[in-house]
Amino acid sequence: MIIRYERNGKIKHGWTVAEENKLRVIEGDIYKRDGKSTVMTGLELPLSEVKVLTPCTPSKVVCIGVNYKDHAEEVGMKLPEEPLMFLKPSTAVIGPEEAIVYPALTSNLHYEGELAVVIKKQAYRIKAEEADDYILGFTCANDVTARDLQTHDGQWSRAKGFDTFCPLGPAIASKLDYDNLRITTRVNGEVRQDSCTSQMVFKIPQLLEAITSVMTLLPGDVVLTGTPAGVGPLQPRDEVSVTIEGIGTLTNRVLAESK
Repeated sequence: MIIRYERNGKIKHGWTVAEENKLRVIEGDIYKRDGKSTVMTGLELPLSEVKVLTPCTPSKVVCIGVNYKDHAEEVGMKLPEEPLMFLKPSTAVIGPEEAIVYPALTSNLHYEGELAVVIKKQAYRIKAEEADDYILGFTCANDVTARDLQTHDGQWSRAKGFDTFCPLGPAIASKLDYDNLRITTRVNGEVRQDSCTSQMVFKIPQLLEAITSVMTLLPGDVVLTGTPAGVGPLQPRDEVSVTIEGIGTLTNRVLAESK
């Protein structure tokens, strides 16, 4: 799996194996935007010596709403006839162990554990059958939402767009059976969401075809693929963790906004 990390003031990518507590340093741009191949160096570092960062730095995060059958039933909504898209700004993105800030503007903050797709190369008007060629890999995400503002506004930019409202990580898994992955969200250790990506209404190739018919996805951009049933509230000092089979666990704590 690929991680992005900081050590001695330098940010690089590395390759790590889940069973090992070390990484192998990667030199070069993993998106190959400079036309050069990356190099897996012989240098190994203990994970304890690095700070793990958000695994990518997207220009935008494209999100899909109501894309799990069990969640649609939970909220009493009909299954959409086509993917329901919205955006989170790049400034919402944070990494593992960083704090989700509970804004003073909301009194009903919710978690939404999700599978995230990381884009490998520029994609515009691609077909579903081509989608895998544009995917670098997959990571865990939390589509943090101010539910009261979402209901009040009728559109979702404010409710979904606060700084810190898009935790990503901890790593990018490059090869997964993404149609059949267990996804679990825990709050303070208690399971709140426990579902499978097989519940998706629109599968990932369909999503990428639909999104790129509208906008260009750039290397490092992220697509959040929807949340399963079990969404619910967070409080300051809560610890929320999203675990996805084959990727790992993304953990963040909630802090009240400083006044």
